[in-house]
Amino acid sequence: MNRLKEINKYGQSIWLDYIRRQMLENGELKRWIEEDGIRGVTSNPSIFEKAIQGNDDYDGILASLLAGEPHLGVEEIFERLAVSDIRQAADILRPVYDRTEGSDGYVSMEVSPHLAHDREKTIARVRHLWGSIDRPNLMIKVPATREGVSAFEELTAAGININVTLMFSLAHYDAVADAYIAGLERCPDPTRVASVASFFVSRVDTAVDRELEAIGTPEALALRGKAAISNAKLAYRRFREIFYGAPFVELRNRGAHVQRVLWGSTGTKNPAYPDTYYVRELIGPDTVNTVPPATLAAFRDHGKAAPTLDQGLEEAIDVQHRLAALGIVLYPITETLQDEGVQAFADSYDKLLATLDEKCRRLMQGNHSVNR
Repeated sequence: MNRLKEINKYGQSIWLDYIRRQMLENGELKRWIEEDGIRGVTSNPSIFEKAIQGNDDYDGILASLLAGEPHLGVEEIFERLAVSDIRQAADILRPVYDRTEGSDGYVSMEVSPHLAHDREKTIARVRHLWGSIDRPNLMIKVPATREGVSAFEELTAAGININVTLMFSLAHYDAVADAYIAGLERCPDPTRVASVASFFVSRVDTAVDRELEAIGTPEALALRGKAAISNAKLAYRRFREIFYGAPFVELRNRGAHVQRVLWGSTGTKNPAYPDTYYVRELIGPDTVNTVPPATLAAFRDHGKAAPTLDQGLEEAIDVQHRLAALGIVLYPITETLQDEGVQAFADSYDKLLATLDEKCRRLMQGNHSVNR
């Protein structure tokens, strides 16, 4: 059996962390769904920027837009491109959504990261995108900042599917899970709402490993590459306590979906670690792993699917104790990671707009040259 499809046997869905117009039009996404068992797609400004900059997929539609509406702003142009791509991807994944009765088959699009600390503008923007894209298998990404979590609760109550991103700590997780439950309790039909809690992984190791290497003792160096998996397994334990315990009983009886944990940032950043590390160690029920193409190819080639997420919980707790004994406490590190993540996404968004603006200028100059 395909190694990626085998992961599905253990209750985990693999979503592709990548989107490009060509893969929607040439059947590549459909093949990934059929052959590899891909059950969703996520996008972000960096992914769109690379897709627009690196090829001519968008030149035709951009030229048409600029010819018909030459005074469109660059943000409006990006929205037109993104909405078109997201709709097309959602339509390709719709059979997965229907087959799984709304548990899978989602496409995620990110709200502007510049709104991360503005509750009201986030709500307004999400409502706008939800109406513009008009697909039941859309998820809109909202960051797990204090303002974002508050917006998430309100949007859940309104029946909008949200992918809550940039979660790094148990405190982030608890706040998001509480908001989901509170939002569903106010939702007229909670059976129609789906959400994932995107818990970032590899960035935690990058930050903690830096501190361990600065300490430099054998005890410290032995803990490299362990903090992120430990952190994730403890978050999954909280998921089980909340969604299979008393807090969710009433909503479960009303037919509501649990808020699955989504493992984000699962491409291996440290070449010393196996290229499938953050996939193979976090396989378990009610989870999603959103995987970039290189990691997808690596797991297809030599990955090993096994139910690893429920294993090694005592070791995960021990890792936290050993880190603390060295003076490394995850909470302040994870707060910094969230702040840096918001800024990085905002920077990527600005770079995307600059890239798009430059391409539009080139296309317009080319059109003027042809017209002369």
